[in-house]
Formats: sequence, structure tokens, C-alpha cells
Amino acid sequence: MAWQTAFRVGFPLARLWWRFRRRSHEGALAAIHVGQALLLVRSSYRNEWNFPGGGIRRGETPEAAVRRELTEEIGLTSCDGLLPAGEANGVWDGRQDRVYFFELRLDRLPRLRLDHREIIAAQLFSPADVRRLAVTGPVSAYLNFKQSGQTAAVPGR
Repeated sequence: MAWQTAFRVGFPLARLWWRFRRRSHEGALAAIHVGQALLLVRSSYRNEWNFPGGGIRRGETPEAAVRRELTEEIGLTSCDGLLPAGEANGVWDGRQDRVYFFELRLDRLPRLRLDHREIIAAQLFSPADVRRLAVTGPVSAYLNFKQSGQTAAVPGR
């Protein structure tokens, strides 16, 4: 509970800091498909649903970052079949952001181990349900380019 409170308080402060500094950011997110369903996660500090993933550290590749985040956030260590799926640029959370998307298609969802600090929920949603959810800007960008049939770089919002 203390970690969740720290994230809930710290995230708005971080957003203010990012606006002030005006530095760009890079992240990597994984769209995990199980059949027709899509796995989304809920952070302790955000109202919108997101894909598992996060920031890319200095010297880290986008693929290494998303694999690390999948392990840290949901306990997913086997990512065989993880494929690049495009990228989006936009202003999200008060900063210029480039997000690299990866896709992982699974027959069944393995047992997840949420950290219960940053990630407090993970759920599979049908395509129709995903469209009715409050999702982050990068998830919205991914869904829009998938709907349009694009497979390369996508414009952010």
C-alpha cells in the first residue's frame, strides 16, 4: 500500500517535472494478444489502462526494455514470439514521447505475477471492450494504427 501511495503521489509530480524540463522520452510497450483478447494493465497511479512496458534505459534497446518491463511488472519471463509492431510519437504525460510497440501472441495467458506496487491489475479484454475503456495515448495510437491496417511507424496524437 505504501508503494501504491508513493506512485500515486509521485506520478503527478513527475508529470509536472517533465513539462518543466521539456525532455523527450522513449518507451517500449507490449500488446499481448490471447486469441482475440488483449491484455491491459492498470497502474496504481493512473486511471487509464495501458500495455505492460515502460521507459527505455540509457544503452538499452527497445526490445530489451520491454522484456525487462514484462518481467518486472507482470512476471512474464518467457517472451518467445515477441515481434516489433511499429512505433508512435506524441505528447503524453506532459512530454514528447516515442513509444516502440511489440506484439506477443499467445494461445493462453500464463499465470501472471503482478508487482502490486506499480501494477495493480491485469485483465484480458475483447476488442469491443477495449474500445470502451479509458486507455493511455500510446494504447489509443496502437489501436488506431492496427484498425487502419498500418504496420510501420504511426503518427502520435
